[in-house]
Amino acid sequence: MTDINALPLTAEAFAPFGDVITLRDAPDKIINQGMCGRHHDLAQMDFGPMGRAGISLFNATPRTLPYTLDMVERHPDGSQAFIPMTEHAFLVIVAKDLGGTPDVPQAFLTVPGQGINFHRNIWHGVLTPLSAPGLFAVVDRIGDTANLEEFWFNTPYRVVADQIPRSGLT
Repeated sequence: MTDINALPLTAEAFAPFGDVITLRDAPDKIINQGMCGRHHDLAQMDFGPMGRAGISLFNATPRTLPYTLDMVERHPDGSQAFIPMTEHAFLVIVAKDLGGTPDVPQAFLTVPGQGINFHRNIWHGVLTPLSAPGLFAVVDRIGDTANLEEFWFNTPYRVVADQIPRSGLT
């Protein structure tokens, strides 16, 4: 089994796969009688011509590291954003496409307060919280056509990390 070391999630490292959803250094606008900073349009949501945006809540069972990665999936018809509803880090696994199959996966660890948006057709691991509760708001495509492909690796990978971020929002 090949090890994959989970790296800290940064916008630059994650850019080929999607968007990091986090506060900017300064809000785009101050609203609500000067009491709220709006950080506007943080993800490139894409639902294709046959879908619409939907908001769902996912409550996932936490996983542990090292994590055995044996399957990735992708959604050819829509992007998918995961916004944690707790102050816990989670594991994000992605892979570039090699003509219909995933390349060697890459893994990232979020810090509390970060969410992610997978761009359309990006291979990614399943929702992988590392602490309970694994509660997430998910914005993704709602439509009548199939929007899921799975790929099972012949030889699983093992995802490891030197350190898991556990502090509150920064």
